[in-house]
Amino acid sequence: MKGMTLSAVFVALTLSACSGARPVLYPNAHLESVGKEVAEQDIENCKQLAESAGAEEGSGKAGRVATNTAVGAGAGAASGALGAVISGASAGLGSMVGAASGAVWGLLTGLFHAFAGPSQPSQAYTGFVNRCLQEKGYDVTGWQ
Repeated sequence: MKGMTLSAVFVALTLSACSGARPVLYPNAHLESVGKEVAEQDIENCKQLAESAGAEEGSGKAGRVATNTAVGAGAGAASGALGAVISGASAGLGSMVGAASGAVWGLLTGLFHAFAGPSQPSQAYTGFVNRCLQEKGYDVTGWQ
């Protein structure tokens, strides 16, 4: 039962991450003249151009998870060693336990932020899409 609950939470987090950020267009004369449907097609075309040029929308998530895991392991090892020294136990055992628990904590928080946190595309991707849309006559005010 516990495994099914964890699976349901993971699926919900994954689905929420699928709704990526999109450019927000200022209602200038060009947007007013072409309409919302054409603007949506232009956004999709610019996104495809960005991807074909090598800019990845979701890049950086795996790196953030790895960084959080490593930072968690380091912090856990340090706190475990300190706790062991204070309590009089073996500092080596304390750092091993601390590193393991810190790595697990870092991995879980990294995964949570990667899947459930704000899904902002990479700077290269947003820059490419913004420029493409500007060349078509749109005014991008930001992404959300």
